Formats: sequence, C-alpha cells, structure tokens
Amino acid sequence: GALQSKGHSARTLSPEEAEKLAKGQVLVSEFKQLKLEKEAQKNWDLFYKRNSTNFFKDRHWTTREFEELKACREFADQKLTILEAGCGVGNCLFPLLEEDLHIFAYACDFSPRAVEYVKQNPLYSPERCQVFQCDLTRDDLLQHIPAESVDVVTLIFVLSAIHPDKMHLVLRNIYKVLKPGKCVLFRDYGLYDHAMLRFKAGSKLAENFYVRQDGTRSYFFSEEFLSELFRAEGYEQVANEYVQRETVNRKEQLCVPRVFLQSKFQKP
Repeated sequence: GALQSKGHSARTLSPEEAEKLAKGQVLVSEFKQLKLEKEAQKNWDLFYKRNSTNFFKDRHWTTREFEELKACREFADQKLTILEAGCGVGNCLFPLLEEDLHIFAYACDFSPRAVEYVKQNPLYSPERCQVFQCDLTRDDLLQHIPAESVDVVTLIFVLSAIHPDKMHLVLRNIYKVLKPGKCVLFRDYGLYDHAMLRFKAGSKLAENFYVRQDGTRSYFFSEEFLSELFRAEGYEQVANEYVQRETVNRKEQLCVPRVFLQSKFQKP
C-alpha cells in the first residue's frame, strides 16, 4: 500500500535519521569531485550499458500527475510540441506518445547510449519524435529546436543528476526554446527522501548532493532552493510542492518514506 500527501512542509526526520545525516558530513575530496564532474557522461553511459532499457519502469503516471499536458491545449486535438529534457531510454516519452497522438516531441539526453536506445525502440518515429544527444549545461538547444517553439518542457528526474552550480545553465537553455506563457513541468527527488538517508558516510559532495557507488550523482531539492533557481532565470512559479509518499511493505513491516518535489514554472 502507499499513502500520499502534498504540501509545502519538508518531511520531519526521526531522531535516528537526523543523527545519521549529522554523522555523514565529511565531503568527498576536491580531486575526486573534479574527476566525477569530468566523467559524468561516461558514468551515465556505463549505467545504461549495464541496465539497458530495464532499469526504470515506463512512466504511465505522467498524464495523471501532469494534467497540464491536456490543460495547455486551447482545443481538444490541438497539436502540442514538447521537449523532454533528459529523456533517458524513453520511459516517459513513449507512454506519452502512445497516449496522446497529437504530440510532437523533441527529446535529448546526456548519454549517447541512451539516445541510441530511444532510436532503436519500435515506437520511435521521426515524424513524431526527434531525439538527439545533448549536454544541457553546455550545448545550445537552439541548434536542434527553433526559438520559442515548444509548448511544454518536461524535466523529470534530470536536474538532480547535475552539479548544483550548473543547474541554472539548464534552465537558461530551456528558456530559449519555450514559448512565452508556456511552462516547465518538474518532478525530482525532494529533501529527506529515503534515497538520501541511505547514502553511507563518504558519499557527500555538497549540501544535499551525493554520489552513488556507480559514480552517478543525485541532488535532493528543497522547495525554496528550486523556487530561487527558476525565478533567478526569469520564470514565474505556478506550483511547487513536496509530494510525500509512504510506501508500506506489510509483509516485511517496512515503511519507506519517499519525497519528491513536483512543480510548474512558467515563462512570462
């Protein structure tokens, strides 16, 4: 079973959790941090080599969670142009293209291997989707997408993998291709999510930023941090709240607290 609530309050830690976080404050050395930044693409490519297309489940919840994909239409069958920034192997992209026949999607990912998996998917069709490799912190999206031509940008579990110092570059890049009055739909790891509390000592890179054993990195967002990040790049906040989900495994008497941040930011 799962219990879900939405709101603006961060999750309250238990005394044991607070103690565990307090103990893991030693940061990874600067040398290793620079190496991780330099090898970020390689580490994600290896991740997809190991896991192929089997790691993430297809996200059939996207249209349920983001009603804006329907609401941003002025009439029922209006064709929408979307950008999925950080598409992975298409777990979000293909369910969306299947469910909504009036979408044309641009999709990009950091990992060349992930992009190849998208192209090999039997559902991939250049008439409905254009996928390309892209480092969103460095490569100009305007090389692939006309300025101010996109109705919706989805940024789902992507920004957390990027160094906090470079996140603003991603938002700046996306801003250029988004139509005025249209929005970015965001979902990612929230502060004190179960995954954040599972990191062992020696995994911390910076405040709320950690490295996994495979070298991929993860940031855990507070509502305030995300709001400041988007506003600084000229976006207006429409919605921004924590989604707290308690997944209960009755068989093993385990309670897993998941925390995500779900948000919508608009280009004026």
